[in-house]
Amino acid sequence: MTARAPITQDVHTIPRKMPEGDKQNLVGLTRDAMRDALIAAGTPEKQAKMRVGQIWQWIYQWGVRDFHEMTNLSKAYRAQLDDAFTIEIPEVVSKQVSVDGTRKYLVKIAGGHEVEVVYIPEDDRGTLCVSSQVGCTLTCSFCHTGTQKLVRNLTAGEIVGQIMMARDDLEEWPVPGAPKDETRLLSNIVLMGMGEPLYNFDNVRDAMKIAMDDAGISLSRRRITLSTSGVVPGIVRTAEEIGCLLAISFHATDDETRDVLVPINKKWNIDALLKALAEYPRASNSERITFEYVMLDGVNDSDEDAHRLIKFLKDYNIPAKINLIPFNEWPGAPYKRSSNNRIRAFANIVYQAGYASPIRKTRGDDIMAACGQLKSATERARKSKKAIEAEVGLR
Repeated sequence: MTARAPITQDVHTIPRKMPEGDKQNLVGLTRDAMRDALIAAGTPEKQAKMRVGQIWQWIYQWGVRDFHEMTNLSKAYRAQLDDAFTIEIPEVVSKQVSVDGTRKYLVKIAGGHEVEVVYIPEDDRGTLCVSSQVGCTLTCSFCHTGTQKLVRNLTAGEIVGQIMMARDDLEEWPVPGAPKDETRLLSNIVLMGMGEPLYNFDNVRDAMKIAMDDAGISLSRRRITLSTSGVVPGIVRTAEEIGCLLAISFHATDDETRDVLVPINKKWNIDALLKALAEYPRASNSERITFEYVMLDGVNDSDEDAHRLIKFLKDYNIPAKINLIPFNEWPGAPYKRSSNNRIRAFANIVYQAGYASPIRKTRGDDIMAACGQLKSATERARKSKKAIEAEVGLR
């Protein structure tokens, strides 16, 4: 495959080595990178592929973090691994549990930075909302996360480590030798947490490849959804190099409004975005593109907006479903949530035109874990919504 320029902004990603000592973290390394690391640490080249398979299974299938527990390796080799490497994932600083069962984790990564991760249990699935950056650079005006400045990209290890952390908390690692259980508490991943995934493409890709690897966490590509605000150059790469489902933070049906709500629209406007989606290689009736549309009172929720949205989808021939999101208000937010009647009327217009138009049920609102509410600033992340409102004088 021809090498491509990374789809990133001028932000840095820290190296994989941990700040303590010289041990290299194996979490987040691709199979090829792990092989190279093992050879560099003294593993004979002829054995390296086999050793990668063994270590990979211990880390990603069984959730083992101690080399000395990897019992199909010799004691001497385990000691050699322990001298050269570490198996580290983000550290849980705090966990909040909503009345609806949603869990919000504040986790610490290298450099002392913090990000938020959300687990949403449902009757037929359990979805983990994963972050890809510390903060966000897009400054979408309706999003609480967008009020925090971008600090840096997460590494592949810090991204896949969020999945591993959640499996720890859910106690979902299988026991070696036990009968296989297909039931999954954590069955789906959505890259909808803090940050723009396509501005950290390579690390997101590597992390999701690890999550999909059959010898490890083994999530189907159709159980992973990447959400982008419209980084057009990354859309085709997502299909080619990750193969997951795609969601678009759309939110407006004219460029003037979308320029305000989703400022990246000034770089790639609605027409450019829709053209890219129309050519998305995996778009089909069985793998529709999800259009995320936050419902803002008097801003983007009129009947005319609904009809324009339908016309776009038909004119560009995009297989789609429209996920309507009641705005999750946060202290100081410049918008109000559309009324339930207005949301239902909008949904009905879309549905009558032949498109699925589910209204997303707000989850974790009481712990500021709902869509658009994530913000890792420590002084706010540890406070409840009620405490924050009291702090800023909102009653």
